[in-house]
Amino acid sequence: MDLTPSAASAATSLTTLLAMAGPLALLALVLVPSRLANQAGKSFARAVAALALCAFVLIALAALFHTLIPQPAARPIGFGAASVNILLDPLSLTMALLVSFLSAVVTRYSVNYLGGDARQGYFCKWLAVTSGCVLVLVLSGNLLAFTLAWIATSLGLHQLLTFFGDRPAARGAARKKFLISRLGEACIVGALILTWHCHGTWDFHQLFALAESPGAGGVHPGLCGAVSILLVLGAILKSAQFPFHSWLPETMETPTPVSALMHAGIINAGGFLVVRLSPLIVLSPAALNVLAVVGAFTAIFASAVMLTQTSVKRSLAYSTIAQMGFMMLQCGLGAFALAILHIVAHSLYKAYAFLSSGSIVQMSKSAWTPSGRPAAHPGILAAILLTAISITWGIGSLFGLTVNHGALLLGSVFTMAVAYLLWNLWSSSHRWGLVGAGLGLSSLAALSYFTLHAVFEWLLAPALPHYAPPRAAWELGVMALIALLFLALLVLQSQLPAWSGARLGQALYVHASRGFYLGSYAHRFLASLSPKTTL
Repeated sequence: MDLTPSAASAATSLTTLLAMAGPLALLALVLVPSRLANQAGKSFARAVAALALCAFVLIALAALFHTLIPQPAARPIGFGAASVNILLDPLSLTMALLVSFLSAVVTRYSVNYLGGDARQGYFCKWLAVTSGCVLVLVLSGNLLAFTLAWIATSLGLHQLLTFFGDRPAARGAARKKFLISRLGEACIVGALILTWHCHGTWDFHQLFALAESPGAGGVHPGLCGAVSILLVLGAILKSAQFPFHSWLPETMETPTPVSALMHAGIINAGGFLVVRLSPLIVLSPAALNVLAVVGAFTAIFASAVMLTQTSVKRSLAYSTIAQMGFMMLQCGLGAFALAILHIVAHSLYKAYAFLSSGSIVQMSKSAWTPSGRPAAHPGILAAILLTAISITWGIGSLFGLTVNHGALLLGSVFTMAVAYLLWNLWSSSHRWGLVGAGLGLSSLAALSYFTLHAVFEWLLAPALPHYAPPRAAWELGVMALIALLFLALLVLQSQLPAWSGARLGQALYVHASRGFYLGSYAHRFLASLSPKTTL
């Protein structure tokens, strides 16, 4: 559709207005006095839920207009370096749709969940404000606005984590999260300062253009590399990566809607940071290598600990840590579109899991508990693994799968997931009919995986850089080690029934069920810093 310059400008203004109206309305609720909100109680909660739904509808309309009507980039609002503008592209609109949808669901759930609570209005107010901060973060087109929204999101979440302030466990978890968040924000602020020093701008359009030019490093290549490292460290701290993860399982004292919003939305901010600023971060291969190694180790560590948890919500918390680790591995390998697909799928699943966790408590059990199933015979496990390889790479070849080292590693991890599904079906019944159904299900899962990957690659191509660098020998060695660790995790899961009765297996179970005591060490360290301080 060809538009005159004035019509295109009007379309841009309308799209921008629609995209920002919802977040600004949610943020405006911070002006409502908490006492007044609590007096209204359930009526205020219903109003907040309706406002969150309106925000989702407005962002959906903005996405529709942006797709149908070609539009120039939005003009910044402000003065000089302090200019603030929004960036509407497939990446920001995808994340805004996700966050606004989750916000609408969670706020509606809170109407009845906290019905009758004396502070329901206060809770819903901060739930909406925090959601508004996340929406501003994903729509920001300027690093300064992004940083302010990043900090505001953390402060809003702190209000929710301390909702039950009379519970010592809730205060302790909130305090740990508060301190880790300040450390992460220091990294982002440091990156903000160095970015201005290196490039002389905070506008994303200008930064990405500079990153694509041969002289992107300017006269300060070392400082520009430091920007990438600081951004990666900020993402690691935000997304509860090892060894800064122990606060997340300890936040179970918060109301369930907070857990749903936090695990399904807020904790994804670290991954979104890496993807949004990927044109800058890819300038430092070292930063991406750090991200890949930390993410892979976090995924394997948290998966092992998750198997030992008997609490549904703690198991879901460690599942989130593992999923965020795997998503960081994808980012570190340059699979940015796949990382966004992972964020969307995980967020929708995890929101559902937390909001329905109360109804499935009786159905849950620890995977480490002996179930009477035999351990996998090495020959059977090898046959299952070969079958999974055939399914994954056979269907992948239909999509013209490009085999590079990053794709090979991610495909290997997916193959092991398919192998565990097949082994689980076989070992639970020894019925070949069920195994046959599992083969069909695995094939459907692989088909869905590659289809969605292709869709997201096409959808996000205008917003993401192409990253396929040559790998040094040591990098290939690290990637091979990561693949072997995921294979070891598969073997561990398949051999649990046999090992659970052995002394070594029981000792490992005890240590893993306590997260290998990293949370306790963190508590001691924080207590030594300020033993009389509570947040």
